[in-house]
Amino acid sequence: MTGKAVGSILEAIGQTPVVRLRKIVPENAAEVLVKLEYYNPTGSYKDRFALAMIEEAEKRGDLRPGMSVVEYTGGSTGSSLAMVCAVKGYRFRAVSSDAFAREKLQTMKAFGADLTIIPSQGGRVTPDLTPRMIEAARRITESEPGYFTNQLYNEDGLKGYEKIGEELLSQVDGPLDVFCAAVGTAHMLMGVARVLRRESPETRVVVLEPAESAVISGGQPGSHRVEGIGIGFVPPLLDKNLYDRAMAVAEKEAREIVGRLAREEGIFAGTSSGLNVAGALKLAAELGPGHRVVTVAVDTGLKYLTGSTFSV
Repeated sequence: MTGKAVGSILEAIGQTPVVRLRKIVPENAAEVLVKLEYYNPTGSYKDRFALAMIEEAEKRGDLRPGMSVVEYTGGSTGSSLAMVCAVKGYRFRAVSSDAFAREKLQTMKAFGADLTIIPSQGGRVTPDLTPRMIEAARRITESEPGYFTNQLYNEDGLKGYEKIGEELLSQVDGPLDVFCAAVGTAHMLMGVARVLRRESPETRVVVLEPAESAVISGGQPGSHRVEGIGIGFVPPLLDKNLYDRAMAVAEKEAREIVGRLAREEGIFAGTSSGLNVAGALKLAAELGPGHRVVTVAVDTGLKYLTGSTFSV
């Protein structure tokens, strides 16, 4: 996080720190490490994702000056795309929902995004919400010259997340027994898994998901309030050959861990990060001493202050 001045905020993306949890890991458990992705410019690992999608499209000529960028988003991808588009001079049109944190919607608008809101069912992430958002984004793209990043199907984003895997291998001293993380689009887990399968094939990769909508584990889609993950269907880019196991974690556990991370570890992160760490703690208890589990803190808790996550 130190060094010479860079040419733009886009060059400040990446090289986030890794910390060892000291207080919330149970006795006789493996070591748990967390990569703090909220050190990225918009406070989320989606900055890596957004930059990769835009720059790969530019290289191919699919995105050119004067075109708009269009995306459906729970907020973090939208915030990151809005920031990248602001720097590069593209108009950004985002489709989101009132199911997602107000701070995320406000951030997109602060970066200059044009925002379309799709109403949710009682503020919850339901299986029909993402398809409705996708359809609205598709209609916008058909109405004007634009590049539809279409994140669920966009393989360019994998390249941005491969850098997390590369950074982890250089930052973690010694073996990395398990890497685990929840999936929304699945780009981050798959990008990291690509690197680990190539460079550290002994590392096991575990998919995490909300127990309330554990479709990857073979359950039924359902509603929950863990933003950005558990979209109600198996994401198209989730490759069964790149992970070893899927594990469900209850939303209640994830929310409890969010509070403990802040109060006991000084790590201020959102609900999907809480689910990641809750899953990592379960795996650490299974593995026992002498092993290491790694996950990521997805984004900053500052994005959730007006919701129920940190209510007082």
